[in-house]
Amino acid sequence: MALVILVGMMGSGKSTVGMELAELLSVPFYDTDKLLEARLGRPIRQWFQIYGEAAFRDYETRMLQELEMTEGVLATGGGIVLREENWHEMKRLGVIVFLDVEPDVLKQRLTTTKRKRPLLEVPDWEKRFEDILVAREPMYKRADFVVSVADEGHAEVAMRIKEVLLGP
Repeated sequence: MALVILVGMMGSGKSTVGMELAELLSVPFYDTDKLLEARLGRPIRQWFQIYGEAAFRDYETRMLQELEMTEGVLATGGGIVLREENWHEMKRLGVIVFLDVEPDVLKQRLTTTKRKRPLLEVPDWEKRFEDILVAREPMYKRADFVVSVADEGHAEVAMRIKEVLLGP
């Protein structure tokens, strides 16, 4: 099985679903945010505050270019789809799956999570979220597979992805 790359909005469950999927497929799990934090030596949120989004995206692209994984599940940051060169690298690495979560579900998750998202640390975060979603959704839909998600559990979503990739 090739590397399965999960893309989608912040709060879509890429990391949690990715861990479940990796277990179902008996392959390693990787997370670009964790890989970047290890490389940068600080949390992504802190990196954003000090150096800004553009510098972060540069490191994100460089990290993708250096990856040589042949199998596993890779959860990505929500903005990885913004650069064309990232699409080229993701296609080189494996198959891309978009977790298309309903916007109301995403907002609810982002409201209740303890994990702060750097791009949403503004007074009117819901408006900012909607703007980001509208801008990114066409890019996410370039994925090889689109898996629609309502409020199913992460394990169920992982099972659906496995079925999409391998059949029932």
